[in-house]
Parts: sequence; structure tokens; C-alpha cells
Amino acid sequence: MLRFLTAGESHGPCLLAIVEGLPAGVPVDNEVINHELARRQAGYGRGGRMAIERDRVELLAGVHKGLTTGAPVGIRLENRDWANWKDKDLPAITVPRPGHADCAGMIKYGVQDARPILERASARETASRVAAGSLARLLLAELGIFLGGYVVEIGGVSAQLPDLVPAELWSLAEASDVRCPDEVASSRMRSAIDSAREAGDSLGGVFVVTA
Repeated sequence: MLRFLTAGESHGPCLLAIVEGLPAGVPVDNEVINHELARRQAGYGRGGRMAIERDRVELLAGVHKGLTTGAPVGIRLENRDWANWKDKDLPAITVPRPGHADCAGMIKYGVQDARPILERASARETASRVAAGSLARLLLAELGIFLGGYVVEIGGVSAQLPDLVPAELWSLAEASDVRCPDEVASSRMRSAIDSAREAGDSLGGVFVVTA
């Protein structure tokens, strides 16, 4: 059974992940992981942080000569934005933001300042999850199992999917910055995202994952 842990804050020096349970002998290509990290940053409507980070995985343990050893795999991702924040004297955040983990975290840990909570419950933390998940994908690929996905709806805009096998839908989705195989719907989705951003809002959506 695979399991993983992550550590690190959004504006700290780095993010860390430990992946346990990988068998020995699984080929690990850093560029495959880096490709997945780049995909994470490429979606339409992403925030300004994506323009700062250039994620490249650093394998600290559990891989020798390109193969897993059977020991836990240690992963490090540098936070380039840390250089812009490390010397700032930031005030406490005492009013939780609606729709975030601030209030729940302040109650759980018994703190009055939400800043440590939001530093962990941050979209930035998902980079370490992508790196960990990439190792799982490499293991599945050795077994002939491949994963892919595509978006079918954003903010009430629904796609009309062509009658194609999953791998072909995945390929069309990869060419879209909203990961949608329908070009017409993709354009309408971008407009919906722009409208929501201008209104200070965000949108939900529906996606399909197949294996």
C-alpha cells in the first residue's frame, strides 16, 4: 500500500513529500515528474504565483541510479517566492476568510492567528501532491495502467464530447488550457472564468478521470 506525507508552507523555503510503499526497481525519470508539475501550473485563470515558481523535483532519498530502492522516497520542491517573503514582518490574521480552512484550523490547533493555517492549507501545497502522485503513475505504468482525465463542465458551461476512446479525449484535453476536449465549450468556459474573476468570484466544475 502506498502512502504519502507532505510538509512545508506556501511561502517557506520548500515543500517536502515522503512516499512510502513503492517496491524496489521502479524506474524514476525526473523529467516525467517535472512534466506533471508543469501541467499543474498551466491551467487557464491560474493566479500570479504560477508565474513565479518553476518547479523541478529534487529526489533526496529512496532512488538510486534511476530506480527505487524500496525505501521511502524523499522529494523536495524549492519555493522561489520564499526570497520575496523571508524578510517580511507579516501581521497576524485574526479574521478567518470565508470559504477557506482558516476558521477550522484555528479551532483545531487552538491558535488566534490564521497565518500558519493558510500557509499549509494553500494551493501551493498541491505541488508536493502532484510530485507524489507522479511516482504512483510511474508504478502504474510499469503494470500497463494509464490514467487520464478531461473537463466536461465549468460554471454551468457543458461540453459536447466527441465519440472517441478515452486516450483520444485525453489528448484533446491536453491541448486545451481548460482541459476540455470541446473547443467551442472551452472558449465559453474561458469567458465564464473571466467574468467570475472580474466579479471577485470563482467557479466549480465537473471532470472525468479514467484508467
